[in-house]
Amino acid sequence: MSKLTDVPKRILIGRALRSDRLGETLLPKRVALPVFASDPLSSVAYAPGEVLLVLSIAGLSAYHFSPWIALAVVVLMFTVVASYRQNVHAYPSGGGDYEVATTNLGAKAGLTVASALLVDYVLTVAVSIASGIENLGSAVPFVVEHKVACAVGVVVLLTVMNLRGVKESGKLFAIPTYVFVTGVFIMIAWGAFRGLVLGDTMRAPTADYQIKPEHQGLAGFALVFLLLRAFSSGCAALTGVEAISNGVPAFRKPKSRNAATTLALMGLLAVTMFCGIIVLALVTDVRMAENPAVDLVHNGVAVGADYVQNPVITQVAEAVFGKGSFLFLILAGATALVLFLAANTAYNGFPVLGSILAQDRYLPRQLHTRGDRLAFSNGIVLLAGAATLLIVIYGADSTRLIQLYIVGVFVSFTLSQIGMVRHWNRHLATETDQAKRRHMIRSRAINTFGAFFTGLVLVVVLLTKFTHGAWVALLGMVIFYATMTAIRKHYDRVADEIAAPEGPSDDSVRPSRVHSVVLISKIHRPTLRALAYAKLMRSDTLEALTVNVDPAETKALRAEWERRGITVPLKVLDSPYREITRPIIEYVKSLRKESPRDAVSVIIPEYVVGHWYEHLLHNQSALRLKGRLLFTPGIMVTSVPYQLESSEAARNRARKRSEWNAPGAVRRGPAETGSGSGSGSGSGSVGSTDVSNKSSGGPSDGPSGTKR
Repeated sequence: MSKLTDVPKRILIGRALRSDRLGETLLPKRVALPVFASDPLSSVAYAPGEVLLVLSIAGLSAYHFSPWIALAVVVLMFTVVASYRQNVHAYPSGGGDYEVATTNLGAKAGLTVASALLVDYVLTVAVSIASGIENLGSAVPFVVEHKVACAVGVVVLLTVMNLRGVKESGKLFAIPTYVFVTGVFIMIAWGAFRGLVLGDTMRAPTADYQIKPEHQGLAGFALVFLLLRAFSSGCAALTGVEAISNGVPAFRKPKSRNAATTLALMGLLAVTMFCGIIVLALVTDVRMAENPAVDLVHNGVAVGADYVQNPVITQVAEAVFGKGSFLFLILAGATALVLFLAANTAYNGFPVLGSILAQDRYLPRQLHTRGDRLAFSNGIVLLAGAATLLIVIYGADSTRLIQLYIVGVFVSFTLSQIGMVRHWNRHLATETDQAKRRHMIRSRAINTFGAFFTGLVLVVVLLTKFTHGAWVALLGMVIFYATMTAIRKHYDRVADEIAAPEGPSDDSVRPSRVHSVVLISKIHRPTLRALAYAKLMRSDTLEALTVNVDPAETKALRAEWERRGITVPLKVLDSPYREITRPIIEYVKSLRKESPRDAVSVIIPEYVVGHWYEHLLHNQSALRLKGRLLFTPGIMVTSVPYQLESSEAARNRARKRSEWNAPGAVRRGPAETGSGSGSGSGSGSVGSTDVSNKSSGGPSDGPSGTKR
């Protein structure tokens, strides 16, 4: 089985890496940009469409508000980027918003931020992949017809790519990201040239459609609410900005400066592309509707349920480049790819945050360890599972999923910026250098404005999106918060319970006596080995114990015991109801009750078999007995293994496997000599093999008078 699983594992994720090669996985800025910024860069593929979708509720006349909404999004983007540039310099350890909030606002605020980010990362994967499937479906109808299956397939593919490691996946992601950015800039430049210089009339495929408004003549508060809702939808362009502050440790040195530079470049690119697509959408008369089957009308007739509404960027590309043209196909393909790869922002953020939370005992400790490729494999797999669940539940519909989006990220934005304000206040209270004080005051002003603006947006998002699905994201945050709080309480309780006391205690006091009990069913080689081992332990008292469920077999056992002259006393427990476990448990408890300071050692002979199906044929009752004994205080359970021939064959197979390496499986150099090297070819290694075989085998025949 080891060979069967090792070969595909090495083919899929590559050879394992030594821990001391972690520095080789650090990223230069040109690779870090697509790794950490693919989410905000790719969001320009769907954020403009979300703005137009909301405005369409009031009809075509509301489209003229879209430039002002785009301007508000631009101001917000620059504010957030400027604020996070302060974060990466002040907290370069990779804790990001969680570390900022915990350090400056307390553990509860930090846990709130962590809950929000975990929800947002899961939604990033689901939304990005669903949107990518819809964009690809505009060129390949098969994809959109089977979008749930295709979306799940993309999740699996991205998971495998990320399990290969950050640097390797970053190289794979760089090409489509840069092709997408280049394609969008070419589209904006060519569209501007055609419109301003050549005077061409560019028309989107939906330019001749009319929009049937759901609410005509909106004014006053209703109009303001609609504009705020459109703005909150456009804020999807900001998701993923915080990932760079979480990923500072992955940058090459100087880490903070490289991360800050990448942030600024990401903000400039995203803002330019977002504004350019909004302008071209208005120029080419793109028409979008929340319910296109009813609200989009062509030649006086609704387009119907069979109509597939293509994203804004696809419609603009068709108007600028021409349907089916080379550049149109390149941009459509690159858009779909970069939306898929935008999920990589979450694949890098979620596992790192999960590792930090696990280190702080808020999540299971398994999330803190790195896998073969020095990536946090358990976190990657957990993220993929959660995103797949959302995709299946919501049918890979980006419009439905996006309603759950951005709540979490603005919770983290706001608390992080408030935390940064307190950070600067704390440092200003002790700093005397005037140059440093001026820098801190400027940084505090940036973070103060960022906290105010993102807090305002958070209120807007909650008001406008709550009934449209944002409540699901809030529920997810509450579940994460409660779960992590419970996990931390459990770890704290266990730590307190097992903490070593300073003075003498019951755990450090030597037991008065050791009473050893060997469980047997009949006399055979495993029984004789267990008895020999028990004698070697030199216990104060030693006895053999069996359960009488078949009088004839018990009588035969007594006779054989006496014939062989075994000096260990044999005790028989009656079991009128043919139970095995309960009589033994009660007997062992009675020994402890008679002498509470005595330790009772229960020794169980155990077969070691070499095939999985043989485990089903031996000793399930003894396995249950061992499980019950673990819950009995003062009881030590020892298994004495006896290797059957099938286990010897299995050991030979294991030895051959150890001399064979899967493709790329060689991960360690020559074993170091000296103490503690862990190598050895003498009897010590053979003994270790026996122990490992014993551990993997099931227990032998249980201690009763019948075979089980």
